[in-house]
Formats: sequence, C-alpha cells, structure tokens
Amino acid sequence: MTITRRTALLSACAAVLPFAFERTEAADETRIFSDGEAPKDARLGKFKTLDGDFPFVPPKTKDEWTKRSTRIREQLLVATGLWPMPEQTELNPKVTGTIDAGEYEIDRVYFASLPGHYVTGNLYRPKAKADAKPAKYPGILFAHGHWSGGRLHVETEENVRAMVARGEEPELERAKYFMQAIPATLAKLGFVVFQYDMVGYAESRAIPHIARSGVPHQEGFADVDCELRLQSLMGLQTWNSLRALDYLASRPFVDDSKLGMTGASGGGTQTFILTAIDDRIKASVPAVMVSTGMQGGCVCENCSLLRVGTGNVEIAALSAPRPLALPSANDWTREIMTKGYPQLRQLYKLLGADDAVSAKAWLKLPHNYGRPSREMMADWFLKHLKGRDEATSEPPFVPQPIDALKVFDEKNPRPKDELKAAELRKAIAERDEEAIRRFRKLDLEEYTGLLRGAVRAMIADELPKEIGVRSGPKESKIDGATMHLAVLGRTDEADAVPHAGIFGPKFDGSTVVVWLHPQGKSSLLVDGKIAPAARLLIDAGHAVVAPDSLGTGELAIAKPQPIDAVYAGFTFGYNRTLLANRVHDALTTIAFAKSMLKAKAIHLVGWESFGPVAILAKALAGEAIQKLAVDRHGFDFAKIAKVDDPMMLPGAVKYGGLDAFVWLCGEKESLVANADGKAPLTADAVSEFFATKAK
Repeated sequence: MTITRRTALLSACAAVLPFAFERTEAADETRIFSDGEAPKDARLGKFKTLDGDFPFVPPKTKDEWTKRSTRIREQLLVATGLWPMPEQTELNPKVTGTIDAGEYEIDRVYFASLPGHYVTGNLYRPKAKADAKPAKYPGILFAHGHWSGGRLHVETEENVRAMVARGEEPELERAKYFMQAIPATLAKLGFVVFQYDMVGYAESRAIPHIARSGVPHQEGFADVDCELRLQSLMGLQTWNSLRALDYLASRPFVDDSKLGMTGASGGGTQTFILTAIDDRIKASVPAVMVSTGMQGGCVCENCSLLRVGTGNVEIAALSAPRPLALPSANDWTREIMTKGYPQLRQLYKLLGADDAVSAKAWLKLPHNYGRPSREMMADWFLKHLKGRDEATSEPPFVPQPIDALKVFDEKNPRPKDELKAAELRKAIAERDEEAIRRFRKLDLEEYTGLLRGAVRAMIADELPKEIGVRSGPKESKIDGATMHLAVLGRTDEADAVPHAGIFGPKFDGSTVVVWLHPQGKSSLLVDGKIAPAARLLIDAGHAVVAPDSLGTGELAIAKPQPIDAVYAGFTFGYNRTLLANRVHDALTTIAFAKSMLKAKAIHLVGWESFGPVAILAKALAGEAIQKLAVDRHGFDFAKIAKVDDPMMLPGAVKYGGLDAFVWLCGEKESLVANADGKAPLTADAVSEFFATKAK
C-alpha cells in the first residue's frame, strides 16, 4: 500500500468524524475500548418485546414508500409461511343449515382451507325479494377477536350491565350478543358478511384452545421444528383468513370488487395483516388494535420475523391508499390520535388519498367493539363500498340462539378426515415444499428471487448503502503492516461494531478480504503478529478487514437474554436471532469495504462456525462479493434442537437449509469446505482461491 493511497483511505474515514486520528501502540493489538468500556450497541441490551415502542416514520416520497412497503409485505408473507403463496386448493364449502332472520338469512358454513383442515362460520346475507332481480352485494369479512366464545360469544350478566351503564351498548340484549350485532347490522344495510372462527375458538377445535401462561391456543405450533419451517398459529390463522376471503368472494351474490374486512382486538390484527398482503380488500376497519404500543399478546398475533424493524402502525399503513378506519378506546390504542394517526394522515396525503384514513378514540370506554365503534365501521363501509356518505344509527336486532348458529350438530357431524396438530403440521410442510419445488421447476430466475427474498426476511436485512463511523479510526504499525481500528454502524440503526483492518505494503486499493471468525477481529493476530492465514492474504496484496460480530470480541454478551419460554415468536418476532445479527454485521463490513474503502473487488471468508454467517451474507450481498470461501463446519440447520441455539434461524429448513443458501451464492464464485465436519478450510486453499486479483 503506498503512502498516498493509505492517506487517502484514512482521510475518507476521517471526513465523517469531528476529530482527528488517534494513534495507538502496537501493544494494544486489536482492542479499541478501555477496561470497563463497551460499544454503545443497543443489541447488548434487552430484547424488544411486544410492549415496546413502535413509531411509524412516514416516507418523504412515493418512491421511498413503494420500496419500503414492498419489503414489509415480503416480510409479512415470509413470516406467516406464505412465501411463496401455497396452492389454493378447492374449498368444497358445505352449508349445514340456513336461518331466516327476517331481513336477512344466516348460513351455517364450513370449508377446507387446505385438505383436512376446516374453517367454520356464519354467512349473513340480505334476503332477496321474490320479485327482484338477482343482486350482488359488497362483502365483509369479520374476524371476531379474543372474546371467549368467539363468534358464539355471550357476555356475562355483570359485564352486560356495566357495558350499558357506560354507554358502550344501548340495551342489555345488544350488550349480551354484541358479537351478532355486527353482521346483523351490516346485512340489514345491504352487505354480505362472513363471520368465521379463529383457530381454537367456537367450532374450530381440531387445534385445541388451551390457556398456558395466559396465552390461548398454542398447542402443536410452538417447538423448534415449527420455527425452522415457519409454521405458526399466526400463519395458520392468516391462511384461514385468506381462504375465508376466497370463500366470500366466490359467492354468486357477492361483488368481489367491493370487499372489506373488520375485526376488533385479535380480529383487528387479522384485519390489518390480511389487508396488508391481499389487495382484494378495498376498505378495512381494524378496531382497538393498531397502536405504537402493545402489538398483540396472543400467539395467533405473533410469529418469528413478523415485526423485526416494523410495527402495527406501519403494517396497517400498507392499506394505503385504500380506505382505513381505526376505532380506538382506553386501552393500548388510547394515544392513536397523537401517535400513529398523524403519521398515517401524512402518508395518505402523500398518496393523494387524504380522506381515505380516519381514527377516533373513545377514551371513556375500555377495550371493546361497542356500538360507537360499530357505527363508525358501518358508516365507513357504506361510504367506501356503497358510495353512501351518511351517518347511521345501529338498529336493534333479534339475536339468534347460540345452538342455532352452530355449524355441526348430530345431523351434521365434524368431517372424519379432520387433521389434528401433528398431522396438520406434516400437511403444511408438504404443501410448502411442493410450492417451492414448483417455483424452482418453472423458472430458476424467479426461484432465485424467491429464495433471496426469503433470506432477506429471515435476516431482516440487506446490503446497506450508507455506513457511519462511530469512533476512530486508530492507526498502528504491526508486523510490517498498518492496522486501523474503528467502530462502524448503520446510519439507521443503533449498532456499534468494532472493526480491525490490516493493510500491507503491497495493497494498492484493489482487493479487500472481509474476514469472519468466531474470535472476531482478534483472530487476525497471534502473539502480537499477523496470523498465518491473514499473512498469506496480505502478502498477496489484499487488505483484510474483520469485525467483532455480535457476541464476539468487544461485542461479547455477558449474559444472553433468554428466549421467551412460552413461545419463541414473542422474541424472534421483534428481534433478529444471534445468527441474523452476525450476518447483519458482516453486511456492514462488506458495505464499508465497498463504499468507504472503494475496493474494486471484495472477497469474503468465513472460518469455523462463521462459515454459515458468510454464506448468508454472500446470499444477500450478491455481486458485491466477488469470491466466497467458507468452512461449513459440518453444520446442518435441521439438527438444531433448541430455539436458543446460537445458529437458530426461523425458516432455514423450509427454504432448503445451507445447501440452498450455498446454491444462491453461485458455485463458480464459491469455495465451500468441511461439509462433514472432518476437513476444515485451510489457509492455503483460501489464499489460492483468492489469488486472482480484480482487474
């Protein structure tokens, strides 16, 4: 490396700093921080939880929102197990009876969302007049939420009196059967409404509804194999919601160009999730759920990857510019008018849909879907699905006996082929494997995009364009070379990653090797001298840059935070896994080599257990990495037995494991050793593979 070139590189780093270089003695080796000090990296603190703060920052341009919303939608689909979208098999709906409710009729319905798994519910439809022409009505999908009886809920007498007293309900009867008031009112207003059962509620009992640590219906979908295959109650419920929309849209008396969705609490979650991923929903009303605070406390509202780097307000924003209304109450949504709604209004204004978003908070009412919220919802659908801008007053209705609404009875027993949890999990795994095989057979380019999108969501990251220097660089002479130490981080994240770079006298600025090792940057030196493997690369004219990835070196974790004992999705739904964080740090280093060192070529080497880290980083960095050399270390994602394994990566097995990720890296550009754990990657092999320098 010439003096002129080295000075230019140092100046490039210094330009972003308010202070000059600090020089250290070689005896300090790769250590940056003094005893008792540590990088100010937020990841060294506690995990983010569903009770954290999830602000939404509106985009500045339409183009910015197009890119961001595409990434979030992709993340939601991967997280819920719908990437790629599975085959939508025949529903084979069955009506087991019809109730004449005067102005409307109620069908008792079930269908197969996938073979052997059934969705149950009631279809409310306006009664056609005998002398009238066949009509088509707007359709509304209604997700009931976490009231104990689901769509068959009957409120307790004590609660009924309290609801009427505080103005939540107009009379005792409507309070007791408020779950029926929603579809009954909408049917009277000329909508077809499908009210379906969430998994584990009412008649959806094949997957048991159990209470464990206050969290309902988690049996069968909470172990490590489910995580590795991205199988979850959240994913199953979202699939059921999507198929319920398929059913509603397929009815001959429904106008499938005018579909809406509503639900409160957990039903609100299902509403904004499905609206985010399915553009068929033209207007939505997720009640008492969207906020910058609590994000949803049930397993059917959480799954790994779902909210890493995002939150409910931003997910709800994926509705834009389609109409969105947010009834709120004195619960975690109480601040919606100042936190969330103003930002949503900015987005809708940017998209030219100022009047398509609304919110109102009834702060004298607790968590509810009472008459005030229901009337707001009905008005919203009248305006945006029927073109009637008017205020309605919810009429009284005659509730139906609960047994009359039930789909199954002695004459209509449950299907004999209904699958239990273990059987259903196997069926879902086979379904997903077939969907991925189908993609690979049809078009390798599309399969590559599919796989890279999955990895991007699993890591919750991609190669950044901008890198900041938190502190440094410090320069020292060591073993005939120059070593720079600096702390780097992303401009949009609270990370701080210590780095060491070694530049030999032959380095001309052309090739940088990013070095990933379980000992971090300290692995570059042995007894104060450059490690033999690094020396081979430096003598060949390469610079070598190594980070302390999370959990290594000066980013060591004193006491790992425990993974949620009830459900790993409560942890990995809000935080990257340790493996994903290490890939994040590798991408930071690659971006540093590309944008700040201006390397003409970047090679990547992953030693020992950091071989898989390097593979995943290359899969995301793509052509930014010219050559990849890794030690597979005999690793196999399918052998992970615990969710707190340091190599845990939700979804890894579903998408083909390390073999698929290696394929994504490109065979010609990759040297992959030690698949069986018996023949480690050697320094000579790496040096020889990297020998051809960039032109």
